[in-house]
Amino acid sequence: MAKARDARSSATLKTVPVLLVRHAQAVPRKDWHGVEDQRPLTGHGHKQAEALAQAARKLAPLTRALSSPYLRCVQTLAPLAESAELEVELCDELAEGQSSSAVKLVRSLAGCDVALCTHGDVIAEILVTLADEDRVDLGPNPRQAKGSVWALEGSGGSFVSARYYPPVVTEPV
Repeated sequence: MAKARDARSSATLKTVPVLLVRHAQAVPRKDWHGVEDQRPLTGHGHKQAEALAQAARKLAPLTRALSSPYLRCVQTLAPLAESAELEVELCDELAEGQSSSAVKLVRSLAGCDVALCTHGDVIAEILVTLADEDRVDLGPNPRQAKGSVWALEGSGGSFVSARYYPPVVTEPV
């Protein structure tokens, strides 16, 4: 796990991880002829979402599941939300291109037991902000593969650590 900044530890702050999920494998943009926000997961993406649900439930108990309104994000988070007996809440702040709004949202949820599903551009901006402003150590080679999770530990609007979990299902079948 990444180190907390200064002498504080997640134990003394009583942090709760915010699970930041990148949507699973979707139909490639070049193969999709419909509206972009309705581009769905592939069969492999659905398998990633199911595996993600099983793995992520071990990371934190959840009381909320927030998703970009894009279908691929909703489909990724649905199995996790269902296993926690939650509804997926659509959240415009997590849509593609909403990076600054997403950062504000994530900060407002520091210390909450929530899973958020969004897009690569949004995750990149959130991680860069946490590294720059909160001095969160993202490791030597931060990643954000489709179907992966970042467990962000924090409280009170700031974060102290982040841990990356690669997708459980990695090879298309």
